[in-house]
Formats: sequence, structure tokens, C-alpha cells
Amino acid sequence: VMDFSVIRDRVQSWVDRSLDHKTLLNAADPLVRALRRMGEPIVTMKGNPTAEAIARLVYDRCRKLGLPVSAVRVWESDSSCAEYCGNTSA
Repeated sequence: VMDFSVIRDRVQSWVDRSLDHKTLLNAADPLVRALRRMGEPIVTMKGNPTAEAIARLVYDRCRKLGLPVSAVRVWESDSSCAEYCGNTSA
């Protein structure tokens, strides 16, 4: 259990700075170079920027911050979401 304000301050502020209002692309996407030259705000990922991949990215960030996260859920719409729960074989 953790105070929500701590989570908001540490995670939401990172999401706002690092992901919000940016184009998320696969690092191998041919548009990366052109968009960077144009000064567009982009974030590259090793794979495709699916909801599952974004959930894992946020999960990994939470773990790096030392937060006791068990799962991250990213909602794509009112009825569709993806969840990452970390290494379940441990």
C-alpha cells in the first residue's frame, strides 16, 4: 500500500514528461530519422508501441523507482485494455 500522491508525483510526472504528447515509434521505423530532423517529439521503443509494450514500459519505470508495483494496466478505450504483470515465473 502506498499513498496515491507519491505514485502520482513519481509516475504521473514521468509519464507527462516522457510520453505525453509524443509520438511513440518502433526504433526501426523509417520515420524516426525524418521526425527527429524536423524536431518532432518522439519516443522510440525496441518493438512496436502497443498498449502491452507501453504497460511494460511504465511497469519497468515503476520498478526502477522502487515502487511496489504488481501490474500496470493501460486502457485503449472504455472497454479495451492491456496489462503487464512482470515476470510471473519468479
